[in-house]
Amino acid sequence: MQPGSSVSFVARRYAISPSLLFTWKRRMLEGGREAVAADEDVVGTSKVRELERRVRDLERLLGRKTMEVEILKEALDLARAKKPTLPLVSWNDQGIGSP
Repeated sequence: MQPGSSVSFVARRYAISPSLLFTWKRRMLEGGREAVAADEDVVGTSKVRELERRVRDLERLLGRKTMEVEILKEALDLARAKKPTLPLVSWNDQGIGSP
């Protein structure tokens, strides 16, 4: 808004309600105060929601990958326990290849 312009004039010019202008002004001032107090940038609500959704998705993916790793570790442990170990026999011990 230009200094000296009335809220009604600006609202009519952009075809929005005056109460919406007051709401935007209040939110801007509140967010600005919080940002200055925290020494942070003001971030829009839509950006915050998008980032929160992304964090949820990544946490879900991390959970899946962690479960996969645990399942594979258990499968390896079971495979190692079932696999019989045979002693290594060298060719020389069997008498093969000796004159």
